[in-house]
Amino acid sequence: MLAPKKAKYRKWQSGRKNPARWNLPDTRGLTVAFGSHGLKAITAARVTSNQIEAARRALTRAGGKSAKVWVRIFPDRPFTQKAAEVGMGSGKGDVAGYVMEVRPGRVIFEIDGAGDKVAREALRKAGTKLPLKARVVVRQ
Repeated sequence: MLAPKKAKYRKWQSGRKNPARWNLPDTRGLTVAFGSHGLKAITAARVTSNQIEAARRALTRAGGKSAKVWVRIFPDRPFTQKAAEVGMGSGKGDVAGYVMEVRPGRVIFEIDGAGDKVAREALRKAGTKLPLKARVVVRQ
């Protein structure tokens, strides 16, 4: 799974919960830069490293041998979880994994070297592994 090699802070604070700010479109990573087809987020979500890896595997398998895949997001935000059957209080839980906050408009995956039909189907399969709505976009 993807995880940062080292981090300045082991645990992050949870952040604001205002849904109006959360669904603002992203300002970076909006265009297909490397491949011919891309998977673009339509809704916002926190994507875990496990979900990114599952989508990447589905994409590489469906794309075929000649396909080159780029992952345009990296999970650098730690999330914590308290152990099972532990009472409230006594501090924050241990780091359980890493997530990436994906906002609408962000290109998540890109693929090149596959035909149009194959690339679209591979990206569609990868999109089903993610907790957000996404659409396939073509390089302009």
